[in-house]
Amino acid sequence: MSVFTEAERAYLHQRRLARVATVGTNGTPHVTPVGMWSLRADADLIEVSGRDFTSTKKYRDVAATGRAAIVIDDLASADPWRPRGIEIRGHAQTVAGPEPCIVIHPDRVISWGLGDTHPKT
Repeated sequence: MSVFTEAERAYLHQRRLARVATVGTNGTPHVTPVGMWSLRADADLIEVSGRDFTSTKKYRDVAATGRAAIVIDDLASADPWRPRGIEIRGHAQTVAGPEPCIVIHPDRVISWGLGDTHPKT
């Protein structure tokens, strides 16, 4: 069984700008926009990558703390105002290699405006 509802999975398959949140070893939060991310549907994982990725603060933060969150959201309509989106929090890991990335393993999923409601945990 997937950690995502059908509406959440459909939303995640649409390419959108996202924001990744990490925390540094000193406890300082860090949020940054990312355009290169995807849902690995076979494993319910979110993969985040980018240019020169291993040199980024988000990559170093995840390597040090093992935690990350990602928010993907947009407006379904501006008039009337209808925001929609999904927040995924979880433990995370860095993957080195020719295409380095951060892999987020969902521990908590919160969505809004997607047509169905994710069970609150």
